[in-house]
Amino acid sequence: MGEPLSDAAKQRAHYDSILSDYDQHYGDAASLLYRDRFFMEPLLSELDLNDKDVADLASGSGHTTVLLQRRYPTSRIVGFDVAEEAVRAYRLRTGCECETWDMSSRPTKLSAFDAAVVVGGLHHCASTVAVALANIASMLRPEGLLLMVEPNRDTLWDGARRLWYRQDSYFEATTEAALSHESLLSSADRFECVQVRYMGGPAYFLVYNSLVFRLPLRVKTLVASPLMKLEKLVNRLPSRQVFPYFVAQWRLRH
Repeated sequence: MGEPLSDAAKQRAHYDSILSDYDQHYGDAASLLYRDRFFMEPLLSELDLNDKDVADLASGSGHTTVLLQRRYPTSRIVGFDVAEEAVRAYRLRTGCECETWDMSSRPTKLSAFDAAVVVGGLHHCASTVAVALANIASMLRPEGLLLMVEPNRDTLWDGARRLWYRQDSYFEATTEAALSHESLLSSADRFECVQVRYMGGPAYFLVYNSLVFRLPLRVKTLVASPLMKLEKLVNRLPSRQVFPYFVAQWRLRH
């Protein structure tokens, strides 16, 4: 028998295998609109990343970078992903450089970024997330920003999510887990939280995550607009426990 695969190797093999399906559902117009409106808008609140060096971590095939380029056309963005197929697709889609990097194992050699953006990436290295945060800190300039969107472990629905992760082939259940923002921050002594917001409703599940709910793209197109209108109302609810994800801005401490 061969050596057991590392977490990074499992993630690499998994996402290389599902990249085509992933891009169909997460790269269509409805999912990109959701990502821009409900991830990027609160994530980038009151920030100007023009003329800044920005790292897109767990960048996949570049959908987050495309939205960053639209908002900040003079930003300088570099992608980082563990999956080689995603790195190739990212370069073609964005025209930006992209590095193959496992953020949970070692620091990158590139260490001069004003901000690092990670959308749904930290929870893929849940067992080594403290190492990942230390590695991200090492790539940021003084007072650099870490901007993240991650699934919320402190939700009423986390038990169902854990079960789903184990049953669904679109997840790599041995390495993925939702994250508690409070626990995450307590393990990251080099960062301070600027703001955090808990969000997510029916459009998060059926529009943004149409792949895992097996919603056909033609049906998704029909329901996207009313569900996103409903999303705005759901996001006004006061309790973090009802929301499936959080959006956070962190700053590197002095």
